[in-house]
Amino acid sequence: MNTHLRTALALAARGVPVMPLRAGKVPFGNCPVCRDNACGGRPNMKTPGPCECPHPCHAWAAATTDPDVLTGRPWSTAWQQAQAVAYHPGGCGLTVVDLDHADAVAWARRELPTTRTVPTTRGQHWIYQGAMSSANAVRDGIDIKSTMVYSRWLGPGTGTMTALPDAVRALVVKKPSPVRPVAAPMPGGGGECRHRTPVYLERGIAMAEQRIAETAGGVHATVYRTFLAVLSAHGRCGCLTDAHAERLFTAARTKGESARHCTDAWSNALTALGM
Repeated sequence: MNTHLRTALALAARGVPVMPLRAGKVPFGNCPVCRDNACGGRPNMKTPGPCECPHPCHAWAAATTDPDVLTGRPWSTAWQQAQAVAYHPGGCGLTVVDLDHADAVAWARRELPTTRTVPTTRGQHWIYQGAMSSANAVRDGIDIKSTMVYSRWLGPGTGTMTALPDAVRALVVKKPSPVRPVAAPMPGGGGECRHRTPVYLERGIAMAEQRIAETAGGVHATVYRTFLAVLSAHGRCGCLTDAHAERLFTAARTKGESARHCTDAWSNALTALGM
């Protein structure tokens, strides 16, 4: 048994969902059945939970505490190639504040409650008890890793873990801003929204979320077509906000889309509509 698998089993025994990382600190690629999310992504991905594929697929969703899965095939092959161990913080009720450089660490020492810390190559991980939404680049050099992401295991750290403070939760709260409208006015509308009602917009976003959630295959195409439809109906008048877009991105990520694919699909839809 190699060192990484031994570490993984010890963590799993403590209720920490773990997974192997290959060179470059990245997850193992999906198996042939799940490649490019042809399987539709992890089933029932509306809430964080384990991948149902027997391979170490779908990144964070593959993290598990089951020793039989960790030691059985095909995971045993992955552990032979693994370069590190990762875990799903939100899966065990934790949040990692990833501080990527000295200035970020200094900011945390001024602004955040002390908690357990783990040294990293360039900074520190501050670990709090409690789960929340994850987000990258909430400040310069600071990422929040909790639900639906993985974090590299770098050791138990030092200090007493404290409860997740509101100051950390507030880092991912952004004030909604309007999506940039196109310069050309809406046909016959002089550029003003003809349906600026909360009920109409909410119904449109909810239907789009449902359409993505119910797709059984061709996730990439479904996400793009859905984004295109939403932007076509609501994107030209300024009533669509970043909060609405984030709901659609979350629905797409729940079906296995990567953040990059979501951004690409959104950008391509904007371009197709001349926005």
